[in-house]
Amino acid sequence: MGLRGKTLAARLRRAGRMLPKRLRAEGQYLVEAERKLAHPRLATQVDAARVEKAFGALEEHLKSIDAADRRRSRLIHWLAGLVFNLLILGALVLIVLRWQGVI
Repeated sequence: MGLRGKTLAARLRRAGRMLPKRLRAEGQYLVEAERKLAHPRLATQVDAARVEKAFGALEEHLKSIDAADRRRSRLIHWLAGLVFNLLILGALVLIVLRWQGVI
């Protein structure tokens, strides 16, 4: 997704709503598991199967994202907004010219 951040928690924060709600929850579980695994006594509370499931779900979703398609889509939306604004500007110019009696 092109997100920057030193830790998984920072990257998930930046991802925000770009991830589906279920995957955000899986990501939060991974962050909690990472925090618990850093402590020897809390490491026993981490469910390895759940960690694998969460990691697999996030990995599958991220592999399905086509970066080129996202860039192309962003460019098309930007151009569409620009064309729409130019149409509104042209209409306003015509209205003002008509009002002034030039046309």
